[in-house]
Amino acid sequence: MSATLRLLGGLALVAGLAGCAQEAAAPASTRRVFFADIQGQARGCTVPRSVSLTPGQQTESTMTLANDGGWCGITVSQPGPKPYDAGLLVQRPQHGRVHVRKVGDVTRVDYIPDARFAGTDAFTVRMVPGNPALRVAVTVQPGAASATAPAPAATPAATPARR
Repeated sequence: MSATLRLLGGLALVAGLAGCAQEAAAPASTRRVFFADIQGQARGCTVPRSVSLTPGQQTESTMTLANDGGWCGITVSQPGPKPYDAGLLVQRPQHGRVHVRKVGDVTRVDYIPDARFAGTDAFTVRMVPGNPALRVAVTVQPGAASATAPAPAATPAATPARR
């Protein structure tokens, strides 16, 4: 009788778990995002959540960041979502650098301002495939790394010791 109770208990457990089954969710990303992919972002980075690009057309976007030594990035992706194969910088920023990176299922376009720069900048990246362009107007605010360091306190001139 105890074997029968164990069998019935096992069947009840299986039936209970089957009742908890959910519909299959969308397939999970096959690309991993590592800690190094998100490390170093500027603390004051404000960008649109995601930018949709149209093949063959230019899309305008904005970015505001504090110049604290970190980067600020805008994410774009192809339908699927999947990252673009490459990005070609067709207009360079005057006061910073741009890096195009694949991060998981998206492509991230990162801007890093020059040290101590505050003001406006702009750049344009053309993505492959599909040839869409992303033009970004950037506003850089002063941050900890861009503030002018105070001058060191003057030290009194050393006087020779008398003997």
